[in-house]
Amino acid sequence: MISERRDLRDLTDEILSASDAEQTEVIVTESDTALTRFANSEIHQNVAERNIDVRIRVINQQRTGVASTNQMGADALREALARALESARTQPARPDLPPLAPPAKLDPIVVDDATAHATPEERAQRVGAICAQADAAGVRAFGALSTGSVNYAVANSNGLFISSPRAVAHLRTVAMADDGSGYADRTSSHLADIDAEAAGAEAIDKCMRTRGAEPIEPGVYPVILEEYAVAELIEYLSFIGFSGLAVEEGRSFMRPGEKITGEAISIWDDGADLTGLPMPLDWEGVPRRRVEIIAGGAATGLVHDMASAARAGVESTGHGLPAPNPTGALAVNLFMAGGSAKSKDELCEGIERGVWVSRFWYVNIVHPKQSQLTGMTRDGTFLIENGKVTRAIKNMRFTQSVMEAFGTASALTSETKLQAGDDYDFTAGIRVPAVRLDRFNFTSVTR
Repeated sequence: MISERRDLRDLTDEILSASDAEQTEVIVTESDTALTRFANSEIHQNVAERNIDVRIRVINQQRTGVASTNQMGADALREALARALESARTQPARPDLPPLAPPAKLDPIVVDDATAHATPEERAQRVGAICAQADAAGVRAFGALSTGSVNYAVANSNGLFISSPRAVAHLRTVAMADDGSGYADRTSSHLADIDAEAAGAEAIDKCMRTRGAEPIEPGVYPVILEEYAVAELIEYLSFIGFSGLAVEEGRSFMRPGEKITGEAISIWDDGADLTGLPMPLDWEGVPRRRVEIIAGGAATGLVHDMASAARAGVESTGHGLPAPNPTGALAVNLFMAGGSAKSKDELCEGIERGVWVSRFWYVNIVHPKQSQLTGMTRDGTFLIENGKVTRAIKNMRFTQSVMEAFGTASALTSETKLQAGDDYDFTAGIRVPAVRLDRFNFTSVTR
């Protein structure tokens, strides 16, 4: 019998006890988030959303079915369970279905209450500082500041119940003029760490310096990639190649045990590291393990969910996504080791003629097995001459194997910066340095 819910444990227990499937899994995502959006240097929207989503997966006779609902009434939950059971009944049998996760425990994570329950006034104060800077500089500021918390819980008929909260603050801003634009962002588990004035100053400075940009000829150049650009590349690498399933299906650039890029490159995933955006469990209820993915240029590890781990004869690393999931495990707490450079300006030393890239956009996958991506620069692209940034240049399109480009990494900043991934529902955190690459292929100039 499913009754009205009391707390997450009561909710999952009632669904599990009501299911007559051989195995049942319940994922609950409870979110309380808010956002202040601004355009033309004025706040134009404050929105807040509270939501709870229940996802039920059942396994019967080697058949699996999934259903979800965000209605917490007893009837709605019973109906979702019935849909999952009916879905399983109509599916073909899959003898390779892995078992559900065993019971597990997590070290508790304490979220920052000031971030989880930030007020519109607290967000407006930070946004207002950016807008005032933009007005003083004669440019326009756009962007958003989001705050809030999410609580994840996973339970199953093996006796598992595991949950963890998360709080995140994320600021994005673009400063725009008629002939220039600049970007900056800040991400943290603590709103107090978001320096809005510094982000606004950075975006405005780039906007002012990109005015009067002129084209240069396409070709292969040394580049300085700021952290925004590096994080974009790392997130795509994770999506196309870091999972056990990607290697199993022959679509990954990873060759375990082999050197695949430059010795300066080391990348790992760690859902418990508090300097990232910690998320210590996956959507199958497995605690996340630290996985050394690339160490000194060598492919050293892959992330697994229950399914790919079973086929590979290893244990899950705690990187499963909600079922149904055809893409495999996903690394979402990524870190890249820094180097010895004390500043991004130091990375420019010795470059006779190169390109400074603030960030990429409109990135797409060309050839996953070759780690080849294409995309464009945006909001701050500059020419480097004789070791110094000299002038703004028009944005350019690139087509490049990331592993080949990282193979030419000759310097990295010692300081790293936390970036939010493309999923702004508090999923991906990526901490990276700025990087100097000695060869990067630009194929054309944008209009």
